[in-house]
Amino acid sequence: MRGLRGLKPREIIRNWKERNKSRIREWKLMYEAFKRSPLAVIGAILSVSFIILGIIGPYITPYDPCAINFETMIQEKLQPPSLQHLFGTDEFGRDMFSRVLAGARTSLQVAIAVMVIAVPLGLILGLVAGYYGGVIDEIIMRITDIFLAFPGLVLAIAFSVVLGAGIESAMIAISLVWWPGYVRVVRGQTLSVKENLYIEAAKAIGVSTRKIMLRHILPNIITPIIVLATLDFGSVILVAAALSFIGLGAQPPIPEWGRLVADGRKYFPQRWWYTFFPGVAIFFSVLGWNLLGDGLRDVLDPRYRRKLEFEKEIKV
Repeated sequence: MRGLRGLKPREIIRNWKERNKSRIREWKLMYEAFKRSPLAVIGAILSVSFIILGIIGPYITPYDPCAINFETMIQEKLQPPSLQHLFGTDEFGRDMFSRVLAGARTSLQVAIAVMVIAVPLGLILGLVAGYYGGVIDEIIMRITDIFLAFPGLVLAIAFSVVLGAGIESAMIAISLVWWPGYVRVVRGQTLSVKENLYIEAAKAIGVSTRKIMLRHILPNIITPIIVLATLDFGSVILVAAALSFIGLGAQPPIPEWGRLVADGRKYFPQRWWYTFFPGVAIFFSVLGWNLLGDGLRDVLDPRYRRKLEFEKEIKV
């Protein structure tokens, strides 16, 4: 900071740009790659919209999504979409638009909780297994194989039954079946990266194992993890909706998209709006994260960015 004293803000920005030329060039190439993919842009818009609705949804609902007005319930129940109730009403006369908006927060909470638990756990176990190898690798990978031997949804259902129905139990159950995939990916990437000469050089000069894993290996394997986590975000939303659909996830009166679809199937197809709008919300949220993940695969690929840079040089 001493070297920046006496400099004007414009000079500070200029100095920063000079020191980070290569990084800024890579950012520009990432942006260029992102712009070239309309599907990735659509995915980003859908994903950001889902996050925003998950944060502010319960605060902008025109009606209380959980409250039941017994005085007007008979007149208001199972009303079709109208200007007063954009998505219609449910069997208790509650506004479906408000419940779908509030359900975005429930799905967002589940997805974030699962990612926060599963991704770090998979990263740590994968790094340890890939770096140390031997007996440690065998133990970790055999446990991982046991989890991967069962279909993820079936295993999540089993854990939910043991833990008891509820949204918190669903979060834990999904997290318990989600980490093995990251272990496999991280281990494979670690086995490849640790053979590079710079890793051998770091060992030779006495760099600690923890620093080698965190500063030299992790930054070079993080790209596929980001892409996988983005794709998994939508998958977690879908699995959470499935658990709620069969009664093992969110419990009434918590508004959750899978639960809303399950409650509305009793009245389908005559009261089509009850299942249609929550189903559409699930569809677009999962689609958005899948499209964004596919777009990030190209944006974060150095070879693709070099190709874009080469094309720009040819045009010049």
